[in-house]
Amino acid sequence: MLNKLSDTIYYLSNQDDRERPTLGLICGDRSSLIIDSGNSPQHAQDFLLEIENLNVPPVKYVVITHAHWDHFLGMNEFDATVIVNSQTNEMIKEWQSLSYDDCSLQKYVTTNQMSAMCMKIIQTDMPNRDSFKLKSPDVIFENTLTIDLGNKICILESIKSTHTDDSTIIYIPDEKVVFLGDCAYGTTTNSLFHYKQSLLLPMIKDIQKYDAKMFLLGHESICDLNEMNIYWEELTTASQVVKSTSLENAIESFKAENKREPNDNELFFIKAFVNDHIIQSQ
Repeated sequence: MLNKLSDTIYYLSNQDDRERPTLGLICGDRSSLIIDSGNSPQHAQDFLLEIENLNVPPVKYVVITHAHWDHFLGMNEFDATVIVNSQTNEMIKEWQSLSYDDCSLQKYVTTNQMSAMCMKIIQTDMPNRDSFKLKSPDVIFENTLTIDLGNKICILESIKSTHTDDSTIIYIPDEKVVFLGDCAYGTTTNSLFHYKQSLLLPMIKDIQKYDAKMFLLGHESICDLNEMNIYWEELTTASQVVKSTSLENAIESFKAENKREPNDNELFFIKAFVNDHIIQSQ
């Protein structure tokens, strides 16, 4: 069921057990815009069925927040203009060359081109996958793009994030709402979960320049300004004490600077930033 954030903004909540991220719908007077196309044709079809129950203008645009499979593999289901930033476009090209039969999927998993979960979702939620070919995006933008849906402005911006270098965020000024995709999360490299420490503060600055009160995230659905500020504060406090590959030194530094033990979130973030130093040193 779609969640109604306002008269013009709806979202389909994430389902982590099915690797389904949050999908968004922004409605103007003339047309509507979708944020992320889902992890499969089935996910996209489920979303479209929900939209059919609403009296909203036709969907004219689909914006992909970044080139991770769970956000774009439903793209073919939409009769709309698909918009991506230039880096996302280059990364999607790799998926356009793939085959989706069982033999090929297993090979991609074995060579770490694809996760086992991705293979499972494709096998269950992609009909006619033996002949499936991912279509190309229609509009590729650099830096920023503004779209007018009819008395409803959407501002798209491409940013580098702690999750991926090709993140697109979408801000709706009159609603003070921003869709972040997965940009606020970390990532996994060589089996180590980490936040890209060098990109943390620039990313936060890019996001905070928008006067937003509500934040839609790929795998949390929705956070208010206070929740996001707590998240940023815990991340930055953890980052400030990590200066090497030593977890012990980072924790001791945290205690000295903050006169307390790190809470569970801060400890998790400290470990992730230490992992980032380990990855950078390899």
